[in-house]
Amino acid sequence: MLTVDRLRVLADEGVIDTVLVAITDMQGRLQGKRCSAEYFVNEVLTHATEACNYLLAVDVDMNTVDGYAMSSWERGYGDFVMRPDLDTLRLIPWHPGTALVLADVEWVGGGPVAASPRQVLRRQLDRLAERGLTAHVGTELEFIVFDDTYEQAWDRGYRDLTPANQYNVDYSMLGTGRLEPLLRDIRNGMSGAGLYVESAKGECNPGQHEIAFRYTTALSTCDNHSIYKTGAKEIAARHGKSLTFMAKYNEREGNSCHVHLSLRGTDDAPVLAGDGEHGFSPLMTHFLAGQLAMLRELTFFFAPNINSYKRFQPGSFAPTSVAWGVDNRTCALRVVGHDESLRVENRVPGGDMNPYLGVAALIAAGLHGIENELALEPEFTGNAYAADKPRVPATLREATDLLAASTLARTAFGDEVVDHYLNNARVELAAYDAAVTDWERIRGFERL
Repeated sequence: MLTVDRLRVLADEGVIDTVLVAITDMQGRLQGKRCSAEYFVNEVLTHATEACNYLLAVDVDMNTVDGYAMSSWERGYGDFVMRPDLDTLRLIPWHPGTALVLADVEWVGGGPVAASPRQVLRRQLDRLAERGLTAHVGTELEFIVFDDTYEQAWDRGYRDLTPANQYNVDYSMLGTGRLEPLLRDIRNGMSGAGLYVESAKGECNPGQHEIAFRYTTALSTCDNHSIYKTGAKEIAARHGKSLTFMAKYNEREGNSCHVHLSLRGTDDAPVLAGDGEHGFSPLMTHFLAGQLAMLRELTFFFAPNINSYKRFQPGSFAPTSVAWGVDNRTCALRVVGHDESLRVENRVPGGDMNPYLGVAALIAAGLHGIENELALEPEFTGNAYAADKPRVPATLREATDLLAASTLARTAFGDEVVDHYLNNARVELAAYDAAVTDWERIRGFERL
């Protein structure tokens, strides 16, 4: 991490010549500008910088789409302000002479852009702070590595790619050893960018791996998450490989993003552990009950794309039942740890989750349980895939309808935010409904 004073020195010495100024968009991607270090120090530090406000009103292909109140042809697609959060200033070792800072998005006339993902999370953190609470979060991202470059993958329509491992390398030292040059570069690059790397391990799908990072405060974890996803792809490209975080690349195991969350008080002491059943405090029972009660209504924020819902298959280690259990990986909510390490793991999100929106939804659900002192149902034991429990939404359309009908979502996030992301979902659904897929051609070209 860098201080402004240190950045000035490194810029004067020519060690740093470029500063990336980035926001995270609705799809969870870093978007922004590459500024010369001189310009950043002399101008951006004092006056911020601008970008077209369509960055929070486009689809994944950067197409302008209708239905957004904040940005449209009628409004002229003006600018908003990207104001650097200097607490995020850091070196980016995989780009020579480069630093990065994340920015909060403001209107030119002043005031935050409520629908920006970082702002959505800030609002929920403020609600926690009103109760004397802070959130600590860890996100566990899986990805699949291919021996093909991104350019080759594009040219092949992302079909017939060669995974970097040919078999299940879950916990395999041999399997991860084959990819250690890439994995090591990613780990060391992230360490150099201020992330605390814990470990790397193989996963089940051929070529699938996971790099785990130390938990920290919720906002910092989400910042790190976004930087890591971009950086891992850039480092893979330097190795002549590609990797994907998409939720379900093929019919085998998908890429998950399990989110671990715990709460602390104003004295930084953990507050979820207590003398109750399972070692829970009353706050923990209410917090977990809120997660259960609101999971279906807020699933869109964990699974924002058509492809997200392909993960939710029986026996896939992705959940299908809205249930909680102690160290039970078949449940949507798995409670792990004890005493100071007690925490809730939400297993619904995939690797395509926007971290700010997903964590904001977890906090909003937990606050719903705390504020209403919801009672916690008994722990589920056994195979939750076979349970007679409410189901995780099976499609983006179902999740969108649940969000649209959610009073809690509008209370927690505000109408502006909910309407913005409902439009995002409807744009995605309309694009998918209009698409003709390979599956349809194979089944129908000759035989129908």
